[in-house]
Amino acid sequence: MNALLYVLVALTWGSSFFFAKIGLDGLAPQQVATVRTVLGALTLVVVLLVTRRRWPREKRVWGHLLVVAVFLNAVPSSLMAWAEQTVPSGLASIYNATTPIMTLLALAVLVPTERLTRRQVGGVVLGIVGVLVLVGPWDVLGDPQVLASVPGQVALLGMTASYGIGLAWLRRFGVGGGYDPTTVATVQLTLAAGLMLVVAPVVATGPVQLDWRIVGAMVALGAVGTGLAYAWNTRLVGAWGAGRASTVTYLTPVVGVALGVLVLGEPLRWNEPVGGLVVLAGIALASGLLGARRRRRTGAVAGPVESAPADSPVTDPSAPAGAAAAYSSRADLDPSSPVP
Repeated sequence: MNALLYVLVALTWGSSFFFAKIGLDGLAPQQVATVRTVLGALTLVVVLLVTRRRWPREKRVWGHLLVVAVFLNAVPSSLMAWAEQTVPSGLASIYNATTPIMTLLALAVLVPTERLTRRQVGGVVLGIVGVLVLVGPWDVLGDPQVLASVPGQVALLGMTASYGIGLAWLRRFGVGGGYDPTTVATVQLTLAAGLMLVVAPVVATGPVQLDWRIVGAMVALGAVGTGLAYAWNTRLVGAWGAGRASTVTYLTPVVGVALGVLVLGEPLRWNEPVGGLVVLAGIALASGLLGARRRRRTGAVAGPVESAPADSPVTDPSAPAGAAAAYSSRADLDPSSPVP
């Protein structure tokens, strides 16, 4: 059952950019972002009511989650939808993999006590190299289509930077109150949905053309990808632990690229999968996966070693529904957390 949940989470998060691309066929970018967030919030509210969880009452909790809702939901959802007007969904899913790199940078800047280790610095540098390969600056001036996609690619980096800021906020301030992850995610998404509905009359304008394909894509993106997938991931983290569950990070870009190329017929330049692999290698280095393997091999001769590096952060690999979810207090962050 847990293996099935793992596959479902990988497929759901990996297909988020695919469904957003379909939604853009009949909706404006901000309409896609708003519908996604509202459907995700409604789904989790139903879960909260059915399971009879209590809503937070502390103003401090709501205040922190309002900030988190802006940086982990409202802003990145909007940037993602806007970017996919010109950026293929597969490439967008690869860019999403830079979230852990952005999180480490944000932690170093926004959390005074946070100091990057040499391994993490190496991972960040490798991740930046991967981003440069992704952009393919050698093609920017020679290919009008690539040049037209540059603003969208920058927006996707803004999306992952927003995720990083939100996660750094959680690291510094936590949430408080001792609430379970589902409750925290529900409040976070509800606040984000409220904010987006307030500005919708101004920014979510444009003609609406709906058919079964677009409606199905938005339900999949919102109710499933931004709602139910979070509940699945929470259960998976509880069963497997955050470290093992977070390996889904390495599968989501594969799913995103496969759907974009095979279903939508998107082009795939050689540098995009290569850049994605370099980014993932940077994540593996920064999160200690490479070092852990070396230590395990050494430990087989020299003696027992820890199952993870001493400075390896361990918590929730968050879903788009609520990256705040595992942080009921000041908790460590898993730099391999995917936040599609």
